[in-house]
Order: sequence, then C-alpha cells, then structure tokens
Amino acid sequence: MNGLWTILLLLTSNIFMTLAWYGHLKLQQTGVSSHWPLIGVIIFSWCIAFLEYCAMVPANRLGFIGNGGPFSLMQLKVIQEVISLLVFCVIANLLFQGQSLHWNHLAAFVCLILAVYFIFK
Repeated sequence: MNGLWTILLLLTSNIFMTLAWYGHLKLQQTGVSSHWPLIGVIIFSWCIAFLEYCAMVPANRLGFIGNGGPFSLMQLKVIQEVISLLVFCVIANLLFQGQSLHWNHLAAFVCLILAVYFIFK
C-alpha cells in the first residue's frame, strides 16, 4: 500500500512542481502577471512549490525501503523523474497548445521506460 501512496503523492507533487515552474509563463501569456516584478513571480511560484514539498517529502518517506516502503533511493528517483516528465508533457500540452510531441520525445520516453526496467533489476 505504501507503494501506491508513494506514486499518488509523487504524481500530486509533480503537478504542483510543474505549475510552480511553468505556470507563471502561462499567467504572463494571459496578461495576469505581465506587470508583476520578478520577485513577485518568484514568491508566487514558491507558494505553489510549498505544496509540492508537502507531497514530495511524505512520498519519499513512505516509499523509501529504509522506512518500510518498497523502493530503494535509486528507484524512487527514477520513478519521480518519469512521473515528472509525463506530468510535464500533459500540462504543457494543456496550457501551451503550441507545444507538441515529436519522434525524439517518444524515443526519450522509451529510454525512460528502459531506465525504469533496469533500475528495478
């Protein structure tokens, strides 16, 4: 059960992370934050990133084998990276319509799946 909670928390964390890192760009495009000073954008992103950490830290604690979870440190990192890229692709395609996937992106995803396979071997 810790493994499932870890994955769900990592998914939640990465949604917040992607919004914190790239959401301000969409706000700028729509004119909401066009006139914000850079420090305002940073503080806004930090507030969202706080929610990321509220999910990421428990995910790593629950999932780590040293705390009774099913994953090694390396496995946790690779899982997080795969989830991060998947979430980024979905959000980028929803928020930034001009960003599309190309063959090299799909090839990179195949490499990530291979990384997951090898890290669990």
